[in-house]
Amino acid sequence: MTEDGSLWIVAPKSVREVGCIHTCQGLEVDYIGVIIGPDLVMKDGRLQTVPQARDRFDKSIKGYQKDLAIDPASAQEKIDRIIKNTYRTLMTRGMKGCYVYATDPGVREYLRRRSGRP
Repeated sequence: MTEDGSLWIVAPKSVREVGCIHTCQGLEVDYIGVIIGPDLVMKDGRLQTVPQARDRFDKSIKGYQKDLAIDPASAQEKIDRIIKNTYRTLMTRGMKGCYVYATDPGVREYLRRRSGRP
């Protein structure tokens, strides 16, 4: 929807569009759909981030491998915070509701249990 520019998400046909955190930040819509990708998985009973599974064009964690080599604990904490905050931010854009799909079956089950749904 290039004719709508940065306001594509509030255009009438936006329900048929896909965006990212950068294109919806600061905007609210009635309903939002969020796809949790392979950068957040359930492993050993814990939600874990997988930075190498993040889209290669996403600059939010650019240089993380160098940071991990210098200070692994601090870098991992920063990566975790960025990835988890991305999904949290996206899930708060819907004023009336949020639909969530997780690519990882463990994350889907985790969310299902937390939501109280069967």
